[in-house]
Amino acid sequence: MRKILVLILLIVAFYSCKSSKRSKNSTSSKVITKKSKQKTNSLTSNEVIAIEDKIINYAKSFKGVRYKWGGTSKSGMDCSGLIFESFNAHNIYLPRISRDMAKKGTKITLKNTQKGDLLFFKTGKNRRNAINHVGLIVKVNNKDITFIHATTKAGVITSSLSESYWQKSFFEARRIL
Repeated sequence: MRKILVLILLIVAFYSCKSSKRSKNSTSSKVITKKSKQKTNSLTSNEVIAIEDKIINYAKSFKGVRYKWGGTSKSGMDCSGLIFESFNAHNIYLPRISRDMAKKGTKITLKNTQKGDLLFFKTGKNRRNAINHVGLIVKVNNKDITFIHATTKAGVITSSLSESYWQKSFFEARRIL
């Protein structure tokens, strides 16, 4: 059984090496990945969970990194940079800006969220403006949703959606995977 699993993983690895071009002006809601659509749809639920865990663990490796507007590295990170880099490291390409990320994937309700989904926020005094913050769900425990993100005051941290600031600022959740 173990040999068959290793063989399947090797086959998937070799056939998923096709690259794709990233569109600069894409209006599609599809996420561009290096895996073909056929191979992505054939992943088992365990493989999808593994990808989500890898993305989350990569994001967690930036925990404590200071905030830097436009940052995408350990020397400084902003919220969309954290999400962009975490997905990009696993060959899933998202737009670099949170309001553009919010056009990708599928909109979902909070009660249907799971780890690996994205939360989008409208923060600041006038919350009717455009989406300007994004976080990655790392844990869902009943109604408590924990997410990782980068804040201007504390850098890369995990927070709970049940905190009043995040509840008031929450706009929508989206599933990318």
